[in-house]
Amino acid sequence: MTADPLFYEIFKELPELFFELIGLHGKEPSIYKFSAPDFKQKGFRLDGLLLTKEGYNYKEIYFLEAQSYKDKHFYDKFFGKIILYLTQYHPPNKDWYAVVIYDKHSNEGKFPPYLNLLLPTLRCFYLDELAKAPNPSLPVGIMRLVVEKKKQDKTTELARQLINQASQELTDATLKEKVLEFIKTVVIDKFANLSREELEVMLNLESLKKSKVYQEGKEEGREEGALETKLQMVPKLIKLGLSIEQVAESLELDMETIKKVANQ
Repeated sequence: MTADPLFYEIFKELPELFFELIGLHGKEPSIYKFSAPDFKQKGFRLDGLLLTKEGYNYKEIYFLEAQSYKDKHFYDKFFGKIILYLTQYHPPNKDWYAVVIYDKHSNEGKFPPYLNLLLPTLRCFYLDELAKAPNPSLPVGIMRLVVEKKKQDKTTELARQLINQASQELTDATLKEKVLEFIKTVVIDKFANLSREELEVMLNLESLKKSKVYQEGKEEGREEGALETKLQMVPKLIKLGLSIEQVAESLELDMETIKKVANQ
């Protein structure tokens, strides 16, 4: 699954799901940014890299590869790309991990003994095995949807289950909307002949959108977004010479909030 755009998109937009998948539930996703760097003159490209933002160099970084077919030279190439990245870009982070997401365990090849020195950095996850757990997590389900074969009935059933699961489990309104949108994107990618209206009927999204919980969630998300925009304006307005009182009045926020943001 070389540089699969769906995997790229999910970890770029929803890094929370990556950390849920690898079992780091308390990890703070906002300190990471996702990319798929190329290498000079080598023609190599990483499927994904979760690199820390400025100020978080003491945290580990994650090299990511998604694999859906057997390749006996996979680990040579994967670790080769990692070493190339480290020698070309010289990230300041001390620790790093190599994460491989296999669609099924049988697609994993043998690990070459001459790379045993790097084995402690490797973390492998097998979607076929994770999906058999009594209550598979939402990230595992979404990954399964990405690699699911193009069988409309089976895909529709899985997508509906994931939509219900996301609606029940996710409390953050913005994250919930992103997840639902991504699920729709995956299904659209699989069945390009369907219109968006047909897709929403197929996934029963219309009834979800009309529900009180969804409407309240969207409203909450809009309010949070508006507040975030206002807070981002505080330093700019103060830099322009406005007083704390003027900024508070202009943005319709209380002075304590303005002072707190100004002192950060």
